[in-house]
This record gives sequence, structure tokens and C-alpha cells, in this order.
Amino acid sequence: MADLAIRAARDEDIPAILDTLRAALGESPVLRRTPELWAWKHVSNPFGPSLVFVAESHEGRIAGVRAMMRWRLATPSGHVLSCLRPVDTATHPDYARRGIFRRLTMTALDVAQAEGVHLVFNTPNDKSGPGYLRMGWREVGQIGVLIRPKVGRAIRPDADQLPSIESWAPEATAVPASSMINDRAPRGLRTPRSGGYATWRFLSHPSASYGWVPDGVASGLIARAGARGGRSELVISEMVGSPRSTSIRSAARMSRARYLAGWFSNGSPERKAALKGGLLPAPGVKPLHLIALSLSDLETDIHDLSAWDLATSDLELL
Repeated sequence: MADLAIRAARDEDIPAILDTLRAALGESPVLRRTPELWAWKHVSNPFGPSLVFVAESHEGRIAGVRAMMRWRLATPSGHVLSCLRPVDTATHPDYARRGIFRRLTMTALDVAQAEGVHLVFNTPNDKSGPGYLRMGWREVGQIGVLIRPKVGRAIRPDADQLPSIESWAPEATAVPASSMINDRAPRGLRTPRSGGYATWRFLSHPSASYGWVPDGVASGLIARAGARGGRSELVISEMVGSPRSTSIRSAARMSRARYLAGWFSNGSPERKAALKGGLLPAPGVKPLHLIALSLSDLETDIHDLSAWDLATSDLELL
């Protein structure tokens, strides 16, 4: 490991970082590892710029990268927690099995603790999950999916093009930036919504295509055009205002996708409206595993899934 140096990433590292991510993780038409996507995640994020560290070889190559997005979670008691979300982590195949993943992660955690970050949370894949658990993360719970299939013909995605909301749901309109300003009180750990957050999350994304399905004056849902396994999907990312099942039914009527999909925490008004609107738990679908690591004493048991108040938008495309 003496031939590898761990350091904070610099702007000039970004092309090599993206090359490392492509080499280790690949990419697809739905997920292009572009400078624009990197900037959206790690520079423009309203919660602050990411912590990014790289492992550099003595030849000057980027052998590994570890990025942690800044985040905030509000508690029911009114506190706001400073959080990090590990994303865009990879070791170049030429440097595998050298402990780079662990070294980068521990370096980032040392900096996070010094800055007063309260917790780290993420939904790792099967390959990286065990590594997080060995470093102290603990399971929070499984997150499945709610689905409402479409009856009749549906549009088929083009494997070489990004899906668009105009094609999947032609009657959806642009997401209003003001849609998040009057967010409800959190029932558990919940991302604070705001106009700035909505603009970044749904209007500024460089590749994902979102639309608004209104349901009353200040209520509605935010949907994303997606594709999975050769099938078109309309993802219900958010339900805004006073969630009602009629917005789900409206989305289903206008949808040209094979199915509607989404996820909201148990007991939340959004989940109740989604279930009433015809979205049902999908059996046999491999769930995400939410894990978390506490970096300070907290009033909330972060390893209890019922203590979280999440929407689809908290889990997708990060």
C-alpha cells in the first residue's frame, strides 16, 4: 500500500475519477457518468459539497475514489441532523484487493467526525454491503417496492436513449419549485423539503426526467420516467401537500409505462394514499437494504426502520 496515497480530490481529478467509476461500475444510457451528473451530485447539492477522497498511485493514476454526499435529516422533535451518504465509490480493477475501499472510507469518516457529522446512511449493493458492516455500519431494514401494473399496451423503452416524462406521461407538467415549501412535519427522520431542494432535486437533474401530476391547489405527485429490465416504469418519487389516492389514479390514467412504482415509509400519509390508489407491495422483488452508522449520540434509534420517514426520492438516482 506504500505506492498509494490517500488525499482529498481536486477539480482536476474529475475526468480520471469518472474513468475509474466507468471501469469499475460501468454505465448505461440511463446512468451516464458525466461531468454534469458529478457536479449535480457533489457540487450543486443544496446541503453542501461532498466529501471526496481518492487513492493515487505513484504513477499519478486514480486507483480508487470515495464520495460522500452531504445530506440533512429532520427529526420529529425539530432537530436537523448533519448526514453523509456514500455514493460513487469504486476501486479501479487494476488496483483491486489492496484495501482501498476501507482506507478511503475510514479517512472520510475521520474527517466527518471532526466536522460534527451525526450519521452516515446508504443502501449498498450486495458486493459492497458486507464491507460496510465490517466497518461498523448496522442494518436498518429492508425497503421493497410498491407497484401498480398497467392494463393494456404500454410503451417499450429504447435501450439507447434516456426515457422522457413527455413520452411516459404526456399530460404531466413541469414540477413547480414551490411544491415543497409547505412540507408536512416529519414522523421520523425525514429530508427537509424546500423550494431550493425541489429545484435541485427535480428541475436541475442533468439526466432524469420528472413531471408533476396535480391533485388540488397545492397537492400532487412528482413522477419520473424510468426503465428497468426492458420495461418502462413511471416512478412516483414524491407525493406533495395532502396526499390523495386520486393523484395516483390520475398518473395511472395518463401513464404509457408498463407499471407505476414507488416506496414510502410505513404509516406515512403518502404510503396510505399510494396503497389506496392501487400501488401494492411487489412480492419477490429484491429489496434495498438501508444501513446506517452513528457518529454521535442521537435521540433517535437510527437502526429501527420505523424511525425513518422516507420517500422514493430519498432513495433513487443517488
